[in-house]
Amino acid sequence: MKIKPLADYILISPDMENEKTKGGILLPESADKGRPEKGKVIAVGPGKKNSAGKEIPMEVKKGDTVLFTKYGPNEIKVDDKEYLIAKQDDILAVIE
Repeated sequence: MKIKPLADYILISPDMENEKTKGGILLPESADKGRPEKGKVIAVGPGKKNSAGKEIPMEVKKGDTVLFTKYGPNEIKVDDKEYLIAKQDDILAVIE
């Protein structure tokens, strides 16, 4: 199934890295205290329209690794894979 976000929505594959303690112990995902805040952009919408009807281009593109607000994006599941759908306003930074 192919997902195409609308307006200023972004489809993100969350980065579910295992955390490592200072002592070197790897913590599994189930021990994670919350939702991820980093992920890879899978698809972006065309952009939001301003009051004059002109499309405002997106600031992120497919393939970017982004930081986003912890509870801003909505979780969805497609073909047994979990994704996040976020508005462009939920994106805090692009990691270069």
